[in-house]
Order: sequence, then structure tokens, then C-alpha cells
Amino acid sequence: MVLGASANPDRYSNICINDLVLYHYPVVAIGLREGEVAGVQIQKGFPVVDDVHTVTMYIGPQNQEQYVSYILDVIRPRRIIFNPGTWNQEFADKARELEIKVESKCTLLMLSGGYF
Repeated sequence: MVLGASANPDRYSNICINDLVLYHYPVVAIGLREGEVAGVQIQKGFPVVDDVHTVTMYIGPQNQEQYVSYILDVIRPRRIIFNPGTWNQEFADKARELEIKVESKCTLLMLSGGYF
């Protein structure tokens, strides 16, 4: 799941969606505006999605509060990746308490380096 997805090709979340599709990962995209990237529909709001392995964050900590309970209580991923500029210690601590793996890394580098 890409949280903070954008149809703007200049945004890192857009590049991430393209790369995830290129590497054949299933993608759910959540953003402020609906759109499409690489055949993936960007959804608004808080859709219920089953079996999400990873949430990769592309929204800053100041805008994450509305998504904390959604991610931790509804989505329950196995991993959350905080991309540069998105680190949130309180959110990370809550995730770890639920035994969700937390990483402060760049998803794009993880994909290109083969360690996603």
C-alpha cells in the first residue's frame, strides 16, 4: 500500500507505484485525489483492504494522525516503511507494540537494490 499516492509524475509516490508495478508487486494506492498510475487506481479515504504486507509512507508526520488507527487497527500490515521526511516516532512505537516491522528507509532504493 502506497499512502500519499499522487498521479503527479514528479512525486516520489508516483515513481514508487510505477516501480512496484514494474517489479510485479500488488499495489493499493491511497491519496487525497483519485487518479491512476501505471494501471493502479488511486483511492481516497480509508478503504478496507485485506492482506497488506507493507505500507510505504509518503505523507509527513503532521498529516499522519488520521491514518494511524486505520493502518494499525484496520489494515494491520506486517511492515511500515517510513520514507525520508515521513518518520514518526510515536507512530513507529505503536506499530512495534503490535509486532509490525518498522523501517526508516527509501522504498525506491530498496526496490532498485533488491532488498524490498
